[in-house]
Amino acid sequence: MSDRPEKVEYYLSIAKEVSKRSTCLRRRFGAVILKNDQIISTGYVGAPRSVPNCVDRGKCLREEMKVPPGERYELCRSVHAEMNAIINAARAGVSLLGGTLYLYGENVKDDSVAEARPCKMCKKMVINAGLKEVIVKTPDGKKVYNIDDWIKEDNGVYTEKGLKGY
Repeated sequence: MSDRPEKVEYYLSIAKEVSKRSTCLRRRFGAVILKNDQIISTGYVGAPRSVPNCVDRGKCLREEMKVPPGERYELCRSVHAEMNAIINAARAGVSLLGGTLYLYGENVKDDSVAEARPCKMCKKMVINAGLKEVIVKTPDGKKVYNIDDWIKEDNGVYTEKGLKGY
């Protein structure tokens, strides 16, 4: 019997390695995008190119303000791992149509696996990039998101509270 990991675990472990470059003081996330079983892009949480990041500055505005996870992203200096992977592919002129994004996250305080799930902004980018699925590491295993399901959940119907799902 071999210790050879299955492909999903293999790609999630690469995303974990990519996450080590993250510059966020709260969470480290890494993303790997594959197409036709070939890695075509990676990304991690970090400030835009040439902009000081939280690790180097030694502070996080969202942390100082005690902003809960998933809220007030406009205060954050960082670009999410999913976004950076998509942007890096675009910079290289690589099509993502039909690809799969693997996402790994962990909490900085204790290195535990974070509940990785794309935020609303990342979901929009993933949809527009033409990816077919997102596979995330979870504390108890993994979860697969089918992008068509995201589109079906919110087919652009406006409600009294705004765009449904947003």
